[in-house]
Amino acid sequence: MRNSSYIKMALNMLLHSKLRSWLTIIGIVIGVGAVVGIISLGDAMEANVQSRLADMDLTKITISPGYSRAQSNMPGPGRGWGGGSTTDAELTDDDVSALQGIEGIAYIAGGISGREEVTYTGETATLSITGVDPQVWQYMTTLETESGRLLKPSDKYVAVIGSGVASGIYDQDVGINQVITINGKSVRTVGILAEEGGSEDRQIYMPIDAAVYVIEDAEEDVFDSITVKAQSEEMVDSVVTEIEDKLTISRHIVREDDRDFSVTASKSMAESVTEMTSSITLFLGAIAAVSLLVGAVGIANTMFTSVLEKTKEIGTMKAIGAKNRDILMIFVYNSAMVGFVGGVFGVILGGMVSSLFPYLGVTLMRGGSGASISLSPTLMIFGLTLAILIGVISGAVPAYRASKLKPVDALRYE
Repeated sequence: MRNSSYIKMALNMLLHSKLRSWLTIIGIVIGVGAVVGIISLGDAMEANVQSRLADMDLTKITISPGYSRAQSNMPGPGRGWGGGSTTDAELTDDDVSALQGIEGIAYIAGGISGREEVTYTGETATLSITGVDPQVWQYMTTLETESGRLLKPSDKYVAVIGSGVASGIYDQDVGINQVITINGKSVRTVGILAEEGGSEDRQIYMPIDAAVYVIEDAEEDVFDSITVKAQSEEMVDSVVTEIEDKLTISRHIVREDDRDFSVTASKSMAESVTEMTSSITLFLGAIAAVSLLVGAVGIANTMFTSVLEKTKEIGTMKAIGAKNRDILMIFVYNSAMVGFVGGVFGVILGGMVSSLFPYLGVTLMRGGSGASISLSPTLMIFGLTLAILIGVISGAVPAYRASKLKPVDALRYE
């Protein structure tokens, strides 16, 4: 028999067992739809994370006071200049001096931060103030200006403000060369940062020498954090090790329990986030695959039932010359068709579910807007192939049993 004959007979079996076949197909549709939808969500999550990591400076290393505090610190783009401490430990200019000679460090500087009242045109808001070293900040930050400029070494009572501070907080927009008042001190804006879509948009950056006088409780030569920029990503791990060794000696730490500082690298944070995203996607995919397993059992059950119902027909076909291979292929094609139809509708369902994710609260934020969640052609082909494969595997045993029936026994079957 030809393949076209197998297909016609398998299609005839599918069409003449509508209810049972479609109930089985529904199981495959749900399974494939769940897998495709979750994988598409996972792909969108991973793409969003990679896009965010691309904005991060993976050569940045942040030193924070307090060992437990910095373990949960994850600096984002342009961050790593503040954060404070949960302990009484302090970072000082002596710590910066102790690290100056480490090979592989391109730049190093301390920073302070705090929240203060900022007044503009008679309106007051409490905003985050960050003091940075203007001599190196422009080389260490990934932030870019929308207008104006970054801080210069000669600056003092000037500021670079986030886009959210420039527009959205006060009734009147804050422009370049406008004067804002921080704790009674007049500060002129020299730059407005491009929109980041996060907390950076509501930050105000000042030279650290001036920030000391506008941030309460700030002290000269005492930092909330120290930021280090390695010369390359490949040198980050060795620089982190050197920093820990140097600070352990300079701060006279004898036991691990006495450690009062933490060192976090953006590179290791990025790797952890990537691994976590992949694990979440894998876990959700495994859960969705359970429904596929149920669909596979449904196909096997349907095929076994079909073999029992068509036992006499199998006997008749064998009596007039059909071979074992012919019977086997008919039932395999039938189960493959069940998987194919289920796969087609499953991919459609997965696409519909993916498009509904943003309306169900599953949004991936990037720059203040939802990231797109869509099916790739590769994912569609994967879903369809998976469904057909499950159909063939599930129908293989019933098809084999059907092919081994003896004509005489099959014709006598009641």
